[in-house]
Amino acid sequence: MGSEMCIRDSCYILADTYFIAQAAGTDGVAMLNLCLPIYNFIFAFGSMIGLGSATRYAILKAQNDERAHRYFSNGLMCAILIAVPFMLVGAFCPDAVLRLMGGDAAIVALGLQYTRIFLLFTPFFMCNYIVSAFTRNDGDPSLAMVATLSGSLFNVVFDYIFIFPMGWGLPGAALATAISPVISISICSLHFRKPTNGVQFVRQRPSARLLLQSCQLGISGFVGEMSSAVTTTVFNLLLLRLAGNVAVAAYGVVANFALVATAIFNGVSQGAQPLVSQCYGKRDRAGVRKLLGLGSGTALALAAALYLVVFGFTDALVAIFNSENSALMARYAFTGMRIYFIGYLFAGFNIVSSGYLSAVNRPTEASITSCLLYTSDAADEEDSVDLGGRRIPKKKKKHNKKKNKYPK
Repeated sequence: MGSEMCIRDSCYILADTYFIAQAAGTDGVAMLNLCLPIYNFIFAFGSMIGLGSATRYAILKAQNDERAHRYFSNGLMCAILIAVPFMLVGAFCPDAVLRLMGGDAAIVALGLQYTRIFLLFTPFFMCNYIVSAFTRNDGDPSLAMVATLSGSLFNVVFDYIFIFPMGWGLPGAALATAISPVISISICSLHFRKPTNGVQFVRQRPSARLLLQSCQLGISGFVGEMSSAVTTTVFNLLLLRLAGNVAVAAYGVVANFALVATAIFNGVSQGAQPLVSQCYGKRDRAGVRKLLGLGSGTALALAAALYLVVFGFTDALVAIFNSENSALMARYAFTGMRIYFIGYLFAGFNIVSSGYLSAVNRPTEASITSCLLYTSDAADEEDSVDLGGRRIPKKKKKHNKKKNKYPK
């Protein structure tokens, strides 16, 4: 039931990365990795409002409370309002965002139109979370799955068509990604015309109180996305200073596969959420405990399977995004993949536990659990940093070097 969330979260960026790697090589992958935190910011607000509102709806619906209907319309309106600053940045200063993320002149020139296009479509990315979550929580997970598969398939196919046959390059990749949530929303909207539909759009002004109540239960998703954004940004800035765009591209490979892994565990968590919330609303404690056990066991099994796949096929996975066959990039990404994915043996269980706490209306515990998942990554502040199994010397500032007064 939650697998469509897994597909949706990862497919947009993963398809872009593959085709951009073929079209623009290492610089293209580096540019996209600099954009990943911006995607994280957008997904953070979308998931917090969408999942939180849908969870409130599911709990109140199970209790036959009429207040349940107010959360859908309020979530949509608030998401659109929050999206406005992103759209303004995309329209007027996307180059400033890329420079802020650490891009040099070449990267900014390469990613300017890409960044502008996907930022202008921010409302659709956010509203996609909301419409999909309410469709699933209202008893139509199959339609939500079809909607996400259709949007993801469109993204993959039209990434290729727009970039290569039509010759639109990176802006074409951004356009394919931006249209995908529109496709998903359109298909999910069919649910609201069915006789079984229980979701109603209520004409009302945006309510900060309802938004806060929703965000309390969606905070775990927000913390996860924002933590990923901060971590990726810090790594990007450090790697740019240490080894340039090649190192950022290598980290981009790791980050893309990590995005898929995180989405899988979010899929388990969010798939169980409607059932857990229904059992909680009906005071079925035995059912709640059973679902928690099933979710935790599934997360641990998936974590072990993921690491075996990564460990066994590291070279092949890295090669997917290494169209220029850069030995240096491959070396960095190889070691990074094998180290990074050990963490999912613990992170998967944590993600499922955090989702469970949100589903049973325990936002404080959910927030704490989410925060514990993301620890600070400290960089080595000496003369070099271990990157991909090789010591990378830091670049020295020129004014630190003493000039030789007596050249030979």
